[in-house]
Amino acid sequence: MVVGVTYLSPGRKEFVIQSETGSKLIIDKVLKKLLAAEKEESRPKVERQFALTGANYRFTLIGQENCSSGEAYVLEVEPRREDRFLYRGRIWVDAGDFAVVRLKAEPAKNPSFWTRKADIDEVYAKVSDFWLPARNHSVTAIRLGGHADLTIEYTNYEITDAGQVNSLATPPTTLTAETTRAQKE
Repeated sequence: MVVGVTYLSPGRKEFVIQSETGSKLIIDKVLKKLLAAEKEESRPKVERQFALTGANYRFTLIGQENCSSGEAYVLEVEPRREDRFLYRGRIWVDAGDFAVVRLKAEPAKNPSFWTRKADIDEVYAKVSDFWLPARNHSVTAIRLGGHADLTIEYTNYEITDAGQVNSLATPPTTLTAETTRAQKE
C-alpha cells in the first residue's frame, strides 16, 4: 500500500491511498485499521494522553551511544499505565536537539486479541528543522501461529514555510503583563 499523508497542525492527518496490491483481507483488516488508528492518535486530545512526557512515562537514563545522526542519550521508557498507544522499551535522544531519533519498544497493552507480541523499531531523520519519522519496522507474533512483518518507509517530506504555517494556525494569544513577568523570572 502506498499512502500519501498530509499533517495539518494541530493534530489532523489526512491519508490518501495512492495504490494497493496484495491480499484484500490484509489491506482491509490490517492496513486500513492501522491508518484509522494513526489518524485517531494524531488528534490533539488523544495525542496529549499518549505523548512522551513524564505524565505518561517513567524515564531512566541507561547510557550514551553514537548513532547515524550523532551522539544520543539512551533511555529506558516504562509506561505509567497499560494502553495500546503507550509502549515500553528504549528511546535514543539526540544529544544536541533533544529529539527522539530512534525507538525500540513493544506496546504496553496488546492492540488486538489476534496478536501475542509486537516489536517496534522506529527511526527518525532531521528534515529542515524537524525530526520526522523515516522508517517504522514492526514484527508481530500472531496468536494462531506465524508472524506479520510490516515496514513503513516515510519519504518525500515537504515542509511548508512559516507564512503557510501561520495561515493555518489559530491566532496567537496575547501575553498579559502577568504572563510576561512570569517569563522573565
